[in-house]
Amino acid sequence: MPTRDLSLELVRVTELAAISASFFVGLGDKEGGDKAAVDAMRYYLNTIDFDGTIIIGEGAKDDAPMLYNGENLGTGKPPKVDIAVDPVEGTTLLALGQPNAIATIAIAEAGSMLNPGSSYYMKKLVVSQKAKNAIDINLSPAENLKNIAKALNKNINALTVFVLNKPRHQKLIQEIRSVGARIIIHDHGDVWGALAAALPETDIDVLMGTGGTPEAIIAAAAIKALDGGMQCIMDPQSEEEKQTLIQEKININRVLQLNDLIQSDNTFFAATGITSSSFLQGVHFKNNQKVTTQSIVMRSRSGTIRYIDGIHHLDKKLNPLWNQFLKQS
Repeated sequence: MPTRDLSLELVRVTELAAISASFFVGLGDKEGGDKAAVDAMRYYLNTIDFDGTIIIGEGAKDDAPMLYNGENLGTGKPPKVDIAVDPVEGTTLLALGQPNAIATIAIAEAGSMLNPGSSYYMKKLVVSQKAKNAIDINLSPAENLKNIAKALNKNINALTVFVLNKPRHQKLIQEIRSVGARIIIHDHGDVWGALAAALPETDIDVLMGTGGTPEAIIAAAAIKALDGGMQCIMDPQSEEEKQTLIQEKININRVLQLNDLIQSDNTFFAATGITSSSFLQGVHFKNNQKVTTQSIVMRSRSGTIRYIDGIHHLDKKLNPLWNQFLKQS
């Protein structure tokens, strides 16, 4: 990939997706909000001078609207890139008007993103830069937490662990509690949790547990830029998923390091808040024609991290996709 910085073009993608999805906040329509974000991403990605291929397209596992795997986007000009997207991470959060829904995208050099086959779920362990050499996903949660606490120069009862609120995590939660670490439990938000664990300024120290495989690839682009630590193991949640992976000759017991998820050292990641979180404000409507956004965008080659506050004028025909929503007001 050439040295051209695609950061601002990518953040424009997530801004448009977040704004389009924001018309559905609290309306109980997961698919409507997801489709609005997908349409906005596809619309703007096709204006960018690159030759992109969707490697990780959200939607396959739940039949949602999607940017599909193998889809080609962009103007077709160099550079050639792999693309991973989650137009709305937290569709339920969006539908219910709850915090932490974000629009996300990641890109890297063509051929560098892991193609996970039919894997829908991965066990994950994510930490910030100071603890990246202290983790081993094959160790118990208790052992990892002790090692992470030492690396961060914290008492173990000062650690905060992000865990998804799923029945499969009952034993994990019990073990974390047994060593005295604190837990933040969220119903949704796998990418958000990984990002929070890797960013040193948040109140999350670790992400543990099983979440979506697409989200792992997307988060890997951000964690590379943050020089954080991440390890994953495929964790099929059904016998059908397991047997399909075996038929595809995928080693489901292999520990995937950060460089296994994305080989390139030139990754880009962008996220824009749809509903507000602890480190990103959601889309705010100032009036019928003006909204504000807050985004984070980062690049691994330079280690640059930017927080961007955007002011968008909806009446300036920057995105005809908004017209259908504005006409309803």
